[in-house]
Amino acid sequence: MANPGSHRKFATIKDFILAQVESAAWPEHSRIPSENELASQFAVSRMTARRALQELTEQGVLYRTQGVGSFVASPKSQSSLLEIRNIADDISRRGHFHSAELVQLTSLPCPAVVASALGMLRNQPVFFSLIVHYDNQTPLQLEARYVNPAMIPEYLAQDFRYQTPHEYLSAVSPLTDAEHLIEAVLPDELCQKHLKIPPSEPCLRLTRRTFSRGGAVSFAYLTSAGSRYRLGGQLNVTPKKTD
Repeated sequence: MANPGSHRKFATIKDFILAQVESAAWPEHSRIPSENELASQFAVSRMTARRALQELTEQGVLYRTQGVGSFVASPKSQSSLLEIRNIADDISRRGHFHSAELVQLTSLPCPAVVASALGMLRNQPVFFSLIVHYDNQTPLQLEARYVNPAMIPEYLAQDFRYQTPHEYLSAVSPLTDAEHLIEAVLPDELCQKHLKIPPSEPCLRLTRRTFSRGGAVSFAYLTSAGSRYRLGGQLNVTPKKTD
C-alpha cells in the first residue's frame, strides 16, 4: 500500500510546478528543475519527484527531452485528438430530447484501477455516479463515473437529472486534456438492465480519463448500445505548401 505521506509530498510538488506554469514564472519551453533538484528541495525520494514529472508530462503540462530534462509545454500540446462532447448537446443537435435517470450518486472505496487512473490511494473515498442518458425515451448510454473528491469536493451535491456531469465538471474545473479508449464489448448485467438490451447486443464502450490544471479529475466508463449510437468526428488537416 502507498504511503499517504509520500502521496501528499507528490501532490505538493505537482501543485508547485503548476503554480509556476500558471503564473508564467516558468514560460513555455523553459527548463524546470530536475528530479534530483526537486527531490532535494522537497525532501523526498527521487522516485516521488519522478512521479510528479511523469504525470504532468502525461497531462501535457510538461514535455521531456531524453538526456536534457523537462520543459514547460505549449498549451496547444494539451489538446485531445477526440473532441470531448456533451451527450445532451449531441442529442439536441438531432432534434431529440435528452433526459437522465440518476441511478446512484455516492462515495465509495476507490477500486485499484481507478486509484491508479486518478492518482489516489486504493480504498480511499472516491465519488461515484451512475446515470442513464435517454434519447427521447430510449436509453442510449450508461455513464459510470468516478471523480476525485480533492479536485471536485461538491460533486455529490449536484442534481445530475438536469445537468450532465460533463457540463458541471467543465464549469467548475475546465478540462485541459483527456485520454480515450474505445472498444466493442458485450453488455454486463448492469448495462443489460439499464439500457434494456439483451446479452447478445454489441455495445460501444468509451473509457475516458479527464484532467484539469490541478491533475486527474474523473475516470468514466460510457457504454452505449451499438444499434443506437455512433461515434464520429472531424479531423482538419492543413495541406503542406509546395514550391
